[in-house]
Amino acid sequence: MTTATPTYLTGNLAPVPDEIGALDLPVTGALPAELSGRYFRNGPNPLPGQDPGHWFTGPGMIHGIRLRDGRAEWYRNRWVRTRAFTGGASLVGPDGIDLAAVPANTHVVHHAGKILALVEVGLPYEMTPELDTVGPCDFGGRLTTAMTAHPKQDPVTGELHFFGYGFFDPYLTYHRLSAAGELVESRVVDVPGPTMVHDFAITENHVVWLDLPVVFDLDLLGQGMPFRWDDAYGARIGVMDCGGRVTWFDVDPCYVFHVGNAREDASGRVVLDAVRYSRGAFAEIWPRIGGSDNPAADTGGAVLHRWVLDPARGTVTEQQLDDRKVEFPTLDDSRVGRPSRFLYAVSGDAVVKYDTGTGASQVRDLGAEPGEAVFVPAAGARSEDDGYLLSIVTDHAGAGSELLVLDAGGLDFVASVRLPRRVPAGFHGSWIGDAETSETA
Repeated sequence: MTTATPTYLTGNLAPVPDEIGALDLPVTGALPAELSGRYFRNGPNPLPGQDPGHWFTGPGMIHGIRLRDGRAEWYRNRWVRTRAFTGGASLVGPDGIDLAAVPANTHVVHHAGKILALVEVGLPYEMTPELDTVGPCDFGGRLTTAMTAHPKQDPVTGELHFFGYGFFDPYLTYHRLSAAGELVESRVVDVPGPTMVHDFAITENHVVWLDLPVVFDLDLLGQGMPFRWDDAYGARIGVMDCGGRVTWFDVDPCYVFHVGNAREDASGRVVLDAVRYSRGAFAEIWPRIGGSDNPAADTGGAVLHRWVLDPARGTVTEQQLDDRKVEFPTLDDSRVGRPSRFLYAVSGDAVVKYDTGTGASQVRDLGAEPGEAVFVPAAGARSEDDGYLLSIVTDHAGAGSELLVLDAGGLDFVASVRLPRRVPAGFHGSWIGDAETSETA
């Protein structure tokens, strides 16, 4: 009997078999000269013949495009050479947890001179601007937990806030890096059990936690992602002040993979915008990304949602902001944790721009599958949406992929870079401008 190929090894999810490089890529339109730097995007890419058991667990591969002086100088893709990739080490083994035995497949960020490939179950891996792997990073031995794939850099202080969740106690630990990259604070946050805390939020004076009912199940180890929905766990959002005190708010059962932004309003309330899965939507999408061919999986989706949390009164309100199914919300990083107006997301073959102040939205249908749209501010930007959106877009017919540049104001076409190969659907990426790195090659 022939076993069907898992969904995460087919179509636009199918991995590429090797690492390549190409120079002087074809450009349509005109690349703004101010886009001088590197766009990196991470995602799972199993080796040929390998089945990792779940889309989320394949070894990480970073795809990079170097832009300068209106040219696309190079493309290259490289696997992140972690202990799991090069030596076959396991995250969970007879000697306990090996935090360096990770796929490093979810995000790639820049902070304090380091480029870090991230996955939420272990240590980050440092990369060079040319995508060579330096090795695991534990910030001078001070980081002893995993590191989230969604750290938040405070745009005013330059500090990097992040956390690690664990399969065993302590289940959640908050960390803070200085602007210079020194780990200056680690603090255990009390939660009742091991849950998949994929993302969180910060505001000017608070950290916002998502303690939701997708829990670790030891019995599922070795079966892809060892997590399941558990109604008995409950759902709550926590607002932590600078002293580490957390006010918890019970909310309707849901799951959140990705936060848009959070802020404090004039009344001291915390306003959180995020992409919310209902129990039913999660039940439909989870089998598909785990390899099921269940056609009902295609109907699952998350919608933009808002929670307003009042620590002084202990109250919370919840509001659905749209009925469109979206994912991968992004914004201008200089407004993380501060009042912001615009969010960008992807929905099927489209990029969506939300005006969270008025509730209006714009949609740009691409006729091809976009990845996360990363915002890059224009030089001397005069408004919050004065800038560009960068996204790797892949044709459904197998014609290949391109790096698309849109004007963030009206979602108009600016330029595209034809890539030398199809880039599989992946997760998250970053624009790293030349001013942020010491190397300009």
